[in-house]
Amino acid sequence: MSGELVTVFGGSGFIGRTLVQNLAKAGYRVRVAVRRPNSALFVKTYGDLGQVHIAQANVRNEASVEAAIEGSDHVVNLVSVLTEGGSQTFDKLNVVGSSHIANACAKADVKRLVHVSALGADAESDSKYARSKVKGEAAIMENFPSATILRPGVVFGADDQFFNKFAGIAKFFRMLPVICGESKMQPVYVGDVADAIVSAIESEEAAGKTYEIGGPKTYTFRELLEMVNQYTEQDAALVPIPTQIAYVQAFFLGMLPNPVLTIDQVRLLEKDNVVSDEMPGLADLGVSATPAEAILPNYMARHRPSGQFRSAS
Repeated sequence: MSGELVTVFGGSGFIGRTLVQNLAKAGYRVRVAVRRPNSALFVKTYGDLGQVHIAQANVRNEASVEAAIEGSDHVVNLVSVLTEGGSQTFDKLNVVGSSHIANACAKADVKRLVHVSALGADAESDSKYARSKVKGEAAIMENFPSATILRPGVVFGADDQFFNKFAGIAKFFRMLPVICGESKMQPVYVGDVADAIVSAIESEEAAGKTYEIGGPKTYTFRELLEMVNQYTEQDAALVPIPTQIAYVQAFFLGMLPNPVLTIDQVRLLEKDNVVSDEMPGLADLGVSATPAEAILPNYMARHRPSGQFRSAS
């Protein structure tokens, strides 16, 4: 092992699980900073004995953030919230939490800070989420100017909350709602995002830069839903939902715990979610983008009506 310590905030989450494994394989010691350590004990198996350990930290609490960062060589911030609920608000997590991490990194003289934001972050967006991501980036750079910011698009992988969610909807309701079906997206594989983070840690050239991270191909939202049907061998009807009706549905669904759709998400769906030509991307971090078609069949198979152990037709 290199002996260098990387603290990963949100390391037990979807991207975090792959990142922790990659960091361990690369020889780093990894500290996984999470709100509920007892729920993250499984990450200790991702490395050799004693290589991965867990620390309690709540990014809303500055003292706990400083304690988690103490002694770290590098820090990665994966903490984010896509829907608000209770004390878990866009402002408190995406903005204030980011500020606490960057400020603590500066105090601890951390070598590298990598902050994972989101593609589509825009100060002029109608979406509170998109605006909060820009504010979070600003808080990071204000306190730690040499930080690297990564903006991934829709991230997919075996445990994602995108393709799996729609596969579940298709299986249960036998239909898929198509909202803003012509909006474009550029899904990126979780393994590529994790590789990009490791590369950003190790690259001096990445310091102070922002990267937009997308996959090798652009799809419309409708095309992605068609892929769900294809790889799950379901024949769910694709039902167009007018945007105004979607807003009404989102108003009521947003009142539920863990809502499947919110007004803010409809606002995000109205805009294309693709990388721009002006920003560096995966290739600039030495990562080759993985096509969705190469990964989706491997985990969409479990949603097939006939079972996952029969080959797709």
